[in-house]
Order: sequence, then structure tokens, then C-alpha cells
Amino acid sequence: MTDPAARFATPRLAAGALFVRGEEVLLVRKTYGNRWDIPGGYVDRGESPADACERELREELGLNRSVRRLLVHDWAPGDAEGDKVLYVFDCGELGDDERRLRLDGTEIDTIAWVNVNRLPGYVIQRLARRLAHACRAHTSGTVMYLEHGRPRTPH
Repeated sequence: MTDPAARFATPRLAAGALFVRGEEVLLVRKTYGNRWDIPGGYVDRGESPADACERELREELGLNRSVRRLLVHDWAPGDAEGDKVLYVFDCGELGDDERRLRLDGTEIDTIAWVNVNRLPGYVIQRLARRLAHACRAHTSGTVMYLEHGRPRTPH
């Protein structure tokens, strides 16, 4: 007899921080993978997505910052990694903290403020869509549920 739980999803979770300055968002250039992304990374076993976001900010940018609120929950499975659930959190304004950022030099080699309309030139399309929706959620005070970086449409 097969275990019914064997068909349950076991998604990888990731959490990222959105920093907004006018029409721009903060991107970090990672030393691996697709390179440009928002600060953040995978959630460790037993760690909440919010805690993971805060940990990644400390590790990647030397920034002690608490998440303010959830902006986006995106179900974004991939062929290579299976089910993934990605969270984008509002982490407030950087303000004077921007001058004190300390790039880890291992995972992150530079940062850039990028206009939301120019994101597709920096990041993969699904992430560009997710970040555009995160900016809308940030402005409107809402939370967005997405699938593959898009709002779910009724079937």
C-alpha cells in the first residue's frame, strides 16, 4: 500500500525583501545563478519565511531589519526544483541605512536601484512580474497571491 502523504507537495520556500525608492527597487547582484535578484534566499528547515528574510538581510547586506508586512505569496514551481513558494516582504525604507550596507562579498557583489519598468532587463520574467506586483501591493497596502508571478485567474 502506498502512503497517501507521498503525493503531498513538499515545496522549497524562499523569502525576499522589497526596498522601494520612488519608482525604483533595490536589486542585488548575486555571484551565482541568474545574478540579479532582491535580497533574500531559501528558508531553512524550522525557520519562518519572515525570519529567513531577516537572516538573509543580515548575511548578505549586514542589515538588521524587521519585516513589516507580506506583499506577495507566489507559487512558482520549476522543472529543476519542483514546487516553490516565494514570499516578498516589505522591509521599509532604507534611508540612511543604505550608506551602512555591508555586502558580504561572497554571495553579493553589488547593488543597484532599478526602475520597475526596467526590471525585465535585469531579472527573469517571472521575477519581474512578481516584483511589479509587489510594488503595487506596497503602494496599495494589499497582499497579492500569485502563481508564476501572475495573479490567479478563475478557471
